[in-house]
Amino acid sequence: MTSSIPQLPDTDPSSCVLDAYRIAIAKRLSETLPLTLQKAYDGVDYGKKGEDFTVALPRFRLPGKVDEVAAKVIENFQPDEWISTIVHDKAFLHFKLNTESMIHDILTQVHALTHLTPSKQPEYGTNLTGKGKKVVIEYSSPNIAKSFHVGHLRSTIIGGFLANLYKACGWEVTSLNYLGDWGTQFGMIATGYEKYGSQEELEKDAIKHLFDVYVKVNKDAEADPEVKVEAARWFKRMEDGDESALKNWRVWRELSVKKYEGEYERLNIHFDEYTGESMVGKESMDTALKRLEELGLIADSNGAKIVDLKKYKLESAVVRKKDGTSIYLTRDIGGAIERYEKYKFDKMIYVVSSQQDLHLAQFFKVLDLMEFPWAKNLVHVNYGLVQGMSTRKGTVVFLDQIIKEAASVMHDQMMKNEDKYNAVEDPETVSREIGITGVKIQDMAAKRINNYTFNWDRMKSFEGDTGPYLQYAHVRLASIGRKNPHLIPLPPPSQIDTTSLSSYSQAREIAFLLGTYPDVVKVALKTHEPSGVVTFAFRLAHAISSAWDVVIVKGEEDLEKARAKMFLYECTRDVLGSALRLLSIRPLERM
Repeated sequence: MTSSIPQLPDTDPSSCVLDAYRIAIAKRLSETLPLTLQKAYDGVDYGKKGEDFTVALPRFRLPGKVDEVAAKVIENFQPDEWISTIVHDKAFLHFKLNTESMIHDILTQVHALTHLTPSKQPEYGTNLTGKGKKVVIEYSSPNIAKSFHVGHLRSTIIGGFLANLYKACGWEVTSLNYLGDWGTQFGMIATGYEKYGSQEELEKDAIKHLFDVYVKVNKDAEADPEVKVEAARWFKRMEDGDESALKNWRVWRELSVKKYEGEYERLNIHFDEYTGESMVGKESMDTALKRLEELGLIADSNGAKIVDLKKYKLESAVVRKKDGTSIYLTRDIGGAIERYEKYKFDKMIYVVSSQQDLHLAQFFKVLDLMEFPWAKNLVHVNYGLVQGMSTRKGTVVFLDQIIKEAASVMHDQMMKNEDKYNAVEDPETVSREIGITGVKIQDMAAKRINNYTFNWDRMKSFEGDTGPYLQYAHVRLASIGRKNPHLIPLPPPSQIDTTSLSSYSQAREIAFLLGTYPDVVKVALKTHEPSGVVTFAFRLAHAISSAWDVVIVKGEEDLEKARAKMFLYECTRDVLGSALRLLSIRPLERM
């Protein structure tokens, strides 16, 4: 690459080589039109339908007719190492990049940023835009002793992706699992535990046992109102810090967290901290209420305390119930204040379903009215509902059941091909990984705000846009080296001649897609949408299937050409693997 490319803010050819090509296009525009380089650069977009880059001329609002403006850019154009052709099409100019240098530059960069980084970690696709900034992300947040419904699963999958994404963009990330570990249901469980509890069952599966106790005691309460009174008394003792009432609760919480940790590990999701409603100090809540009163924001309504948010079109928010007990909103406010004190975050993200849109809007507004300058850095990443996620035997209530079901659906599918099945070393683990991939991809494939109906059959298909299809593409790429051992290890990129690849349109398409990956990551950070990364992975997998029977490695007698093809596929595997890991999926080597 030559040094003839000027630098522009927010571009970094050393981490995204297509930035350099885009600057070269902008340079051509700014030299032939009355435009600054920056303004020209802002107008260079990825092309559609096989075009590399496209510029919509009307956006520059230049004097003269579009045709005249286009003619100025095109006249005297000579192809160079950056641009091979410029085509005028109505209001647009399409720029095709120099194929040889583009393929060479992208593959070299992918290789260097995957295998030759000082950190020894793959860094292709990452950036440093968030360097020095801290983000706290709260996601998953199941309720202890209640079922782990699909809403929690969506929050877990989307939150895990966001944590990876912010890390990839240089942020310091703290992942929080804010457990529903407090509230009157624990009074109910404590009351029921005396009657139905079993230490042995508790240790075997705390989550399931506490759920069973809760269901039984709720039945009792329907027949005998005294049960609820007793439960309320019990929870009051917990709220007042009565050690004898808290002792069991602590054991239940700890055993539940332990069980969850194993399940999240299987999902490839990790939390820096398990916090919960129980951790929010009474002082923070009292201080918050006091501050609201001092600011004159609190009104009385039938003995309860409310903040009137009607003028912000947000209805009234209750901050303390009639009986003086705390309520979600107060607890969330207290919790946010404590978190800011603890983490001094630059941004805090709550991954919560769109059913809670009003609650989060009220919560953010109240903090804003309390004059906390950091309130404007709170973000709600919401998502739609899932219908139809139940096991084949009926309903899914726990996370481990969802994981087991995904694994068993996939396992049945794999057993249909006996030869392949027998070749897999550990079919249990492989079927679980493919099953989890299927669940995650079905969840993240469309915009997160969309509701969708979960479908076990669609999940297990190796055809079409499914999770197994992506794993299969990765496995095929991983197998090329095994099938062509004489080419491995490849010589360093400087000794690989990639010019032969430019005669294959399929190789060109793959290389260009690989070059766009750093931008895919940047866009995802702006939109908080995993679907963009999923779409990228599918486009790459489709491009690989198109290349498979044309850009053939096995049997290529020219060693130079064989190495170039091998290099292309190795880089593709690196980038597909990177996209899957960003989506919290473990890429498989064999299946």
